[in-house]
Amino acid sequence: MRSTLRQQLSHFEHLLQSELFGLVEAETGWLSDTAKRLIATLEMIPLERFIPAARGWNGRPAKDRYAIASAFVAKAVYNFPQTRDLLERLASDEQLRLICGWKRGQRLPHESTFSRAFAEFALMELPQFVHEALIRETQNGRLIGHIARDATAIEAREKFPETTAQKAEKKAARPAVRRGRGAKKGPHRRWKGGKPVSPPREDTRLHRQRSMKLDDMLRDLPRTCSIGTKKSSKGHQQYWRGYKLHLDVADGQIPISAVITGASVHDSQAAIPLVTMTSQRVSYCYDLMDSAYDAAEIDDHCRALGHVPIIDPHARGRKVKSTFLTGKPMRQLSWAEADRYRERTLVERVNGRLKDEFGGRFIRVRGASKVMAHLMFGVLALTVDQLLRLGLPPT
Repeated sequence: MRSTLRQQLSHFEHLLQSELFGLVEAETGWLSDTAKRLIATLEMIPLERFIPAARGWNGRPAKDRYAIASAFVAKAVYNFPQTRDLLERLASDEQLRLICGWKRGQRLPHESTFSRAFAEFALMELPQFVHEALIRETQNGRLIGHIARDATAIEAREKFPETTAQKAEKKAARPAVRRGRGAKKGPHRRWKGGKPVSPPREDTRLHRQRSMKLDDMLRDLPRTCSIGTKKSSKGHQQYWRGYKLHLDVADGQIPISAVITGASVHDSQAAIPLVTMTSQRVSYCYDLMDSAYDAAEIDDHCRALGHVPIIDPHARGRKVKSTFLTGKPMRQLSWAEADRYRERTLVERVNGRLKDEFGGRFIRVRGASKVMAHLMFGVLALTVDQLLRLGLPPT
C-alpha cells in the first residue's frame, strides 16, 4: 500500500530524530534547533544531483561546489545578511563546517571563490531546478485544493541609468505645448451609469501569452531593475527600487512556483506563466487571486487548464461596491467563492516568512539572475521547513 505524503514525512522525521541527529551529535557535539533544521534541509533537497562534477578537467581543480552550495543554503537557514557573515561563522564554527561538507582541518575557500560559485549557480539556475525536483518528488500524487498567487516587493541596491535611446524616446513623446495651471481642460464625455468596459485588446502581453510556450513567456517578461509602486493598507503610495517576486503557494504554505520580474511589471503579467508552470508540477483545483489579476485572459487560461479561478472583482473605477448604482451592477463573489477566497492569505504569510526568516530582505547582489538565486535558496529552506511541519503529527 502506498503511503501518503504525511506518512512519508513522518517517517523522514523519525529517521532524523532517531538516527541521523544522533550520529551527527556524536561527531560534532550538541545540535541547536537551527543546526537540526539545516541538516534536515540538506538531507531532503536533491542538491548534489544538479551540481556538475569538476573532476577530470584541465587546469587548477575547482573547489568543492557541493559544500559551497550547502553553505548558501545555510546562509538562508541562519538568515545571514551577507556572505561575509557566513564566512565568519564558518571560520569560527567547526560544527557548521562539518555539516556543510568541509572536513576537519580543511581550509575554507576565499570570499571571491564563493562569489564566483554563486555566479555559476545563478547562471545555471541551480536553486530553481532543485526546488522543482523537490516539489515534483514530494507533491507527486497529491491533489491540492488551493493555489494562492501574489507578488511581493524585493528591494535591491542597483542603478538603472537611462540609455541614449530611452532619453530620445522620452523627449520625442513629450508634448510641445503644455497647459498652464489655470488653463481650461477640454470637454470630456460622461457615460450614464459609468464608463463601459472596453473589449480586450489583441496586442497586449496577456493576449500573446495565451498562444506562447512557457519558456517564451518567461523570456518576454521584463527582468531589469526598475521603480515599483503599490498602495499600502492605509491608502498611501509606496515606492521601491528593485524587483517583484511572484509566488504560487499551495495549501500548507508550500511554495510551488516562483518568477521574478522588474518592480514596474504589473502583477497580472506573470499570472499566465505561473499558472502554466504550476500546472506542470502539481495537480490542483482552485486559483486564488486578488483584484490585480481580474482579467478575461487569466480567467480563460485557468479554465482551459481545468482549474476554477476565484478572483476578487476589480471596481473598475467605481468608488462604492453596490448593486444599487445605475447601469451594469458590479460582479461579486458568491458566498462559496468568498469562503474559499479567505485561503488566499497563506501566500501573504509565506512572503512574510521569506523576508523575515530566510534572507528575503537582505539583497546584496545585482542582476535579476543573482537576485533570483538568492531568493530561491530561501524558498528552498522555507519549503523544507513547511514540509516538515506538515509531516508532524497534529497536537
